[in-house]
Parts: sequence; structure tokens; C-alpha cells
Amino acid sequence: MALNNGLKINAILLAVVLAMANVAGAVEPPLLGDVPDGSRATPLHLIPMLAEPLPGKEPDQIYPKNDPALPFSTKATCGACHSYDIVTTGWHFNAVDSNVPAGRIGQPWIFADPLTATVIPLSYRDWPGTFRPQQIGLTPMGFLGHFGRQMPGGGIGEMLDKTDNPDEVLRVGITGQLEIDCLACHNTSPGQNMGSAAGYAIQVIKGNYRWAATASSEIAYVSGTTKNLPESYDFREPFVSSDSKAKPPIVEYDKSAFGHNDWVQFDISVHMLKQRCYFCHSNVDIHDGRTEKWSADEDIHLYAGLTCVDCHRNGFKHNITRGYPGESKDSNNVLAAHSSCEGCHLNNKDSNTPAAGRFAAPVPAHPGIPPIHFEKLSCTACHSGPWPKAELVRTKTAQAHALGIAGASKETDVLPHLVYPVFAKAQDGKIAPHKLFWPAYWATMDGNNITPLNIDAVKAAAGKVITKAAYSKTGDWPNLKEEDIANVLSAMASDVEAGAKPVYIAAGKLYSLDEAGKLISVEDKIAAPYMWPIAHDVRPAAQSLGVRSCGDCHSTNSPFFFGLVPVDSPLKQVTAAGVEMVKFQDLPRFYTKAFAWSFIFRPWLKVITLACCAVIAGVLLLYALKALYFVAKIFVGRES
Repeated sequence: MALNNGLKINAILLAVVLAMANVAGAVEPPLLGDVPDGSRATPLHLIPMLAEPLPGKEPDQIYPKNDPALPFSTKATCGACHSYDIVTTGWHFNAVDSNVPAGRIGQPWIFADPLTATVIPLSYRDWPGTFRPQQIGLTPMGFLGHFGRQMPGGGIGEMLDKTDNPDEVLRVGITGQLEIDCLACHNTSPGQNMGSAAGYAIQVIKGNYRWAATASSEIAYVSGTTKNLPESYDFREPFVSSDSKAKPPIVEYDKSAFGHNDWVQFDISVHMLKQRCYFCHSNVDIHDGRTEKWSADEDIHLYAGLTCVDCHRNGFKHNITRGYPGESKDSNNVLAAHSSCEGCHLNNKDSNTPAAGRFAAPVPAHPGIPPIHFEKLSCTACHSGPWPKAELVRTKTAQAHALGIAGASKETDVLPHLVYPVFAKAQDGKIAPHKLFWPAYWATMDGNNITPLNIDAVKAAAGKVITKAAYSKTGDWPNLKEEDIANVLSAMASDVEAGAKPVYIAAGKLYSLDEAGKLISVEDKIAAPYMWPIAHDVRPAAQSLGVRSCGDCHSTNSPFFFGLVPVDSPLKQVTAAGVEMVKFQDLPRFYTKAFAWSFIFRPWLKVITLACCAVIAGVLLLYALKALYFVAKIFVGRES
């Protein structure tokens, strides 16, 4: 019996081993472009363009004679040589994956609506202070409508059918999914079209998701829109009745781009141009109502010849390094520890090999700087962003203000209002420069829980109160009064769940109605400004804080500690003196001020110290001479 049991166990183990072997054998081998051979030469991308396949079918090649001309699919075209599913795990595409560590807090997607006096930070990552888009009623398709203009596709762009809205599920068959646009980063052609009137961003805004990557390439032009198309529309057979006002997307290819076998050559490189990064990661400062970029200097690293991807590196998994200290704890990128400021400029004491000097980076000596500065301050505190002044700098960013896109507002007052540099304590406990804005949004409050209201419900209630006369033509805040806030909250009161009450959050305060229906406001940490640390633009060492003297920071009126952060509010009658930097640094104001005062007397202290040293030296010399006198006297007495 024992022998039979042993045979059964062995048979089961053998079956398990064979099953595991079959599973291992079922894993698809890497594709041609998944594993590089080590050559630093740029591979030639002369390839067939493939269209989006029918379910269960192989993709068809696109030929210049096709009528109608179909948009090419990056998932099919690029996926023929590169494992598309692996690329989707990269940082630019994995925000919707809850298993991915959120990492250091970053710039959110800012939903700004002047009509409802709303400016609210949104993110699919678990960043403190942000809300999920669905909390204000944004479906995946609604989110793309606002922010897909400066997203490279993938992620939420390929989850458009994951919605409870049946109408949108049907629309996906017309619009298609927003696949990853590989060309948005890797195309080196000057014809890469991201922001023009027919480029990538405009196609996304129109809802032409299936056509966006094609329109971004230099070999195609796309006109028309999926809006107003009937649910029966099929992009492979784009028939629209003659009496319809809808104009479906039409692709026009450059016939000269098709070569042998009707293949097309793309100018692809793994070393991306900085202009590709700039489309989503630009910012421009506002000075005296102007936003001219020529008046600002560029990052010192770019002037030195580096590009963005020299520091922000990634392998085929597209797990790009963000470059902040401690990133190696959040990322499995082997270069994460070496892609921060310290990684290039300082030696890692825990490493067996010297790492400083990457990319010819100078190794700073920091003579005369007390070591406590390196414990309390980040490298960027002294080296990044504009020089701190009494007034903060207003700025606009690509993600928040659609920079570089045809038709985007160029007004300097358009929402959201971002300011920097705000020197505040970051997540790692060190003081670093931040960008900042004050959120403003309508919500319900149940106990201590705040939940943003659906933006459509807000528009319905606010539209009855906020008149057109209050709107700003520049996209600025509407001219609201406290009674307007009270009236909107009153209009919302009947629509909120039992036990909750409507509130409005703005300018660091929480507004609500008391039992008598009177508007009251209290300062609340839930209304705190949203901040995220910055690293660019980096100034050269000769322009770093402290290069002139300690007084750059340690003076009684130093903007570093005592600069005022303006409070931004749609309530025009609300005037605030601003918030001092020390509040964001968790430093006691009295001590910081007193310590700064000590630097006024430090030159005197040095003189007094030197004088005391001279007196002490004189006294010591006098006693030394007396001692020498007595010693000499003793020796003279002995000789006599």
C-alpha cells in the first residue's frame, strides 16, 4: 500500500512538473525589437504599416492605393517587432495600475472650469491631495477629452470601454481606443505633428482616437471628426448619408513615403529629442503680463549638451527614471539610484566603484558650507528654479494650460494660477522648491470626509446663481461674492445625501452654511494648497543660493524664509496678506527670525573675536616673555 501511495505521489509530481514545463513553453519568446544586440547605431525602421485588425484576424497592410485609406495602428505596426503589452507597463502609461508605487508627488492633471469657479487636482496615482477623475464624474472618455491632448496614449486611453455609461461604450466602436503613440517620443522627423490644427492633440480633442497617431506622423493628414457620427458607422467602410452634416475622419497619405513593397521608413531613435519631451513638459513664466520664452534661460544641463533622456533613462519596459532622491525604493530601474543630482555629482559611499562625474558632471566641494545644510536642504533648493524674490513667479505649464496646441488660450490670467518657487518641506523631510496652486471646488462633507461633487451637478446649480456678468473673458476666476457662494450651496442642499452637507473649498478655507442658512468659513487643512517639488530649470553653480554670502537666505527679509505665498481666490473681496514660507517649512517663525538677526551682528562678532584673540595672544606673549625672563635669570644665576 505504501508503495502504491508513493507511485501516486510521484505521478502527481511528474504531472505538475510537466504542466509547469508546458506553461513555461507557452510564454511567447521576445520579439525582434525587445532585446537589443548592443549596437549603438540607430536601427533602420523600414516597415509595413498595419491597420487595426478585426477581432481574431491578422492586421492588414496599408497600401497607398487603398480607398478608403485606413489609419495605421501603432499596436499592430510597432507591435510586430516590439511587445506592446510590456511597453504599456511604463511610467507614462501605468497610472491606472494600482499595483504601481505612486512615487514622489508630482504635477497632477488640473481640472479648471471658470464657469463654476473650480480648480481641482486629479490623478489616477495615489498622490496626497489629489482626487480620482471619476469622483467629479469624469469617465475615461471624459478624462481624455480634457487631458488626452498631452498624453502619449495607452493607459486610460485604452480603457474607454471600462465605463458605466452605455452611450460611451457604443462610441468606442466609432472613436477607437487611444493607443500608445510611439512616434510622439521616438520620431526624430521635424514633421512630427503634435499641436497644429490637424495634429495629435486636436485629433484627441475631436474624439478621433483611432486616427491620432496617424495624424501625428509626417506622412499623413487627417481631417474630419467622429463627433455626430451615427452608432452604425464603420471606419473601414465610412459611409455617411448625403443628408448628414457629419464629416467622418479621412486619411490622406503622402504617396511618396511608400517605397519598396509599399513599406514606409520612420526616423525612429531610442535617444529622444528634447523637443518631443517639451510638448508635454514645457513651462513659461509670466513677467509683466508677458510670456515670451526668449527672456528666460534654459536648463544648464541642456546648454552643456545633455538631453532629457540622458538623466531620465529607461529600458524597453519604459520604466523611466524621474530623478528624485530615494527613487530606487519606488522603482526597479537599475539606474534610479544614479539618476538624481547626487547620482551624477557625488560619490555613493555604499558603492564599490566611484560614480561621481557621470556625463562629465563636476564634483562640488561646497567649501565653508556647514554640513547641516545637506541634511535639511535638497540640491534643488539652491540650484533650481528662478532666484527667490519678494514676489513669486506666475507660470504656465503644458499639462495645465495646453501650451503648444493650436487654439489654446494665451491669456496670462487663464486658470489655473500656478506660482513658484515655494520653498517647502518635501516628502523626504528636506526643504525643496515647489510649484503651488490653491484648489477650489464644490464638495459634500460627511463628518470629516470630503467628497467632490459631480461637475455636471455643480454646473446645474451654479448656473442658476453665477451670471454671465461674473465671467471673465480671459479665463480668470469669475467675480464671485460671498452671497453667491451661499446661494449655490443653498441650491445644492436638497441634492446631497442625508447626513452630509454641501461645502465650497477655496483660498485655504472651507465654506458652508450654518443652521440658520448663513455662510461661515473656517481654515481647514483639507483646503491647503497643492504643491509638487521641481528640479528644473537648473542654474549654474555661480548662480546658486549662498554664492554671494549667507545673507542670500539668512537675512531678516530673505524670500527663502519670509517670502509671501499669495492666496488665490475667486472671491474678489477676500484679501489675504499671503502665507510666509516658514509655514510650509515647519519652522518656528520667531527662532528663524532671531537666527537671521544674528547674521547682522556676525561681522561685529568676527571683529570682536579677532580683537579678543589679539588680546589673549598679547597676554600669552607677555607671560611667555616673563617666563623666558625668569628662565634666563635662573640660567644666569647658575653660571655666576
